[in-house]
Amino acid sequence: MLIFEEKTYFWLLIAIPVVLVLFLLMLFWRKRAQKKFADADLLKKLSPDKSTFKAILKILLFLLALACFVLALVNPKIGTELETIKRKGVDIVFAIDVSKSMLAEDIAPNRLEKGKRLVTEIINGLGGDRVGIIGYAGSAFPQVPITTDYGTAKMFLQSMNTDMVSSQGTAIKQAIKLAMTYYNDESRTNRLLFILSDGEDHEGGVEEITSEASKNGIRIFTIGLGTQKGGPIPIKSNGYTMTYLKNKEGETVITKLVPGTLKEIAAKANGEYLEGAVTSEVTNEVEKILQNVEKTEFESKQYASYKDQFQWFIGFGILFLLLELFLLERKTAWVKKLDLFDER
Repeated sequence: MLIFEEKTYFWLLIAIPVVLVLFLLMLFWRKRAQKKFADADLLKKLSPDKSTFKAILKILLFLLALACFVLALVNPKIGTELETIKRKGVDIVFAIDVSKSMLAEDIAPNRLEKGKRLVTEIINGLGGDRVGIIGYAGSAFPQVPITTDYGTAKMFLQSMNTDMVSSQGTAIKQAIKLAMTYYNDESRTNRLLFILSDGEDHEGGVEEITSEASKNGIRIFTIGLGTQKGGPIPIKSNGYTMTYLKNKEGETVITKLVPGTLKEIAAKANGEYLEGAVTSEVTNEVEKILQNVEKTEFESKQYASYKDQFQWFIGFGILFLLLELFLLERKTAWVKKLDLFDER
């Protein structure tokens, strides 16, 4: 399958007929000027080695070089056709808490980075499953729609930070509600939602939305990030801790893991609560969970990789240009003897 990366450059091909018209006008003007100077027979005697054919050949080589350079700019790519392949898997959505409390360093390097590492490792162990990512704090927002493109998912995952949501809090309810829109009702795949949070400062009222999610076939697993001893929330500048977040009374805020709500959500949605301290333990547990979930067959479209072909056109363009530059407008000796083009 052939595709063109930069189709806009095709407009430059207009230069070819323009150059050709200018060349013909130049020939017409030169012929008229020569007639004023001398008649045709005298001109042939004055320049017996001049070749009209080579003059035309030179302009054709120049136009071919120009066409090749334009095609190089367009950059044709060759690859296989779009394939529709069958996959078996489940739909997994990760809802990641990005509130300021996730900056606490009671687990290394901090709660948010630990959560991102956990999700990355889980994705690395997946096969034909589809994944989606949601971020939430005082509100929820879609980060990655449901996809089989794990590379893109991990790239957007790494860009998540606590500045993505201006309103603070832990809107688990909104995260679950948004996650419910991620799943495709037509595909009827098994649906898993992993919520990664410290469980602190949540808005409450999650019972109703959790029950609704469960009725829609969504199993919710929660992963607690942090320790119950807790830690302060650092305020950093250029990677260095300048101070710690303080309350209105000027006291350093200590944020702690609050697993109660997370356990409650998991229990009501036929899921399980996992401690997120040890990455290998979490990934092993998730692997066991996925092994016990029935895989559903669904269609997924993917493109094969396309290879650039511009270098061939640059090479031919340079070749035609060099031929044009070194080709003289004089008759070639052996061609002159053959007189193939009646140049006498």
